[in-house]
Amino acid sequence: MAWNEPGNNGNDKDPWNNKGGRDQGPPDLDEVFRKFSNKLGGLFGGKKSGNNSGGGLGGAGISFILIIAAIVWALSGIYTVKEAERGVVLQFGKYDRIAEPGLRWKMTFIETVIPVDIEAVRSLSASGFMLTEDENVVSVEFEVQYRVIDPYLYKFSVTNADNSLEEALDSALRYVVGHAKMDQVLTNGREVVRQNTWDELNKIIEPYNLGLIVTDVNFKDSRPPTEVKDAFDDAIAAQEDEERFIREAEAYAREIEPRARGQVTRMTQEAEGYQERITLEAQGEVARFEKLLPEYQAAKEVTRERLYIDAMEEVLGSSSKVIVDVKGGNNMMYLPLDKIMEKQGTATRVALPSSSDIQDLRNKVNTSRNSTVNSGNDRFNSDRFNNNGR
Repeated sequence: MAWNEPGNNGNDKDPWNNKGGRDQGPPDLDEVFRKFSNKLGGLFGGKKSGNNSGGGLGGAGISFILIIAAIVWALSGIYTVKEAERGVVLQFGKYDRIAEPGLRWKMTFIETVIPVDIEAVRSLSASGFMLTEDENVVSVEFEVQYRVIDPYLYKFSVTNADNSLEEALDSALRYVVGHAKMDQVLTNGREVVRQNTWDELNKIIEPYNLGLIVTDVNFKDSRPPTEVKDAFDDAIAAQEDEERFIREAEAYAREIEPRARGQVTRMTQEAEGYQERITLEAQGEVARFEKLLPEYQAAKEVTRERLYIDAMEEVLGSSSKVIVDVKGGNNMMYLPLDKIMEKQGTATRVALPSSSDIQDLRNKVNTSRNSTVNSGNDRFNSDRFNNNGR
């Protein structure tokens, strides 16, 4: 049954412990806090105060609260520094020390820790239209990669180390591009511009002690203004064609040179072999003549006839046609050996001797015959003279 239903006794209490009920409002807040203080004081050993007297905590209660607060404060100072980080510890806003990786403790509300990642590779870029040495405008885009090596300098040497590095990069890039020609920036001098920008950037940031180290500088893009882009594209294509032709010519030279050297070596060896062969053949001819001379002096007729036969054998040995001159007659016998050999299944074909060759052969035969006759007459006359003289 509800506390305020009809029929309830007037002595029933309402939710605020007021008797009677309807005409009374909620209790006073001061009274509520006073009762709570009395109960808390009794809990920690203090005396309960009367209804009209103020309550408070005893000494033991205050000590307990302070101990709890000290424990909470101590636990709140525990923090962790990651392996890739270093913690910059500030004490009342002033630099105090560097916290190494691991589980660390700081005094809460007194010390502040700023973690700094010293292993991550960071990057920033600089770009814009820049004027070259030959008074041309190019659009250049650069990117720099760097790491933090000193957390203290990185945080407190300048107001913003990253911003300072970006401005230094823009200044170095404009200086280098301003001392280079447009063709160098757009085509074959990009690596030189990149290296010069790196060196100039290190010179600029060195006095500021930013606590940074530049690990790499990348030449991302360079292009002429849109109005002259087509002309520069043609120029770049022509330069690429020139380089391609040069590489092809060098490759052709590398291919031809060994072949030519091989031909020279082969021709040299052939010439040396020919020289040696001719020399040996000449020496052989001389040796043969020296051996033949005594034989010829001893028997001239026989030796001459033998030489004639050997010469005719060498001349006619390779011919498949044989012409036989019948002694004492005007007819000549012709033996077509090639036809005979073809009938036997041999495919040997040799050209017929010409009329001039046949006439020369006849003259040689007649000359040899006349020399033989004259030699016989000389021998006969010599013998007759010797007999007469005898």
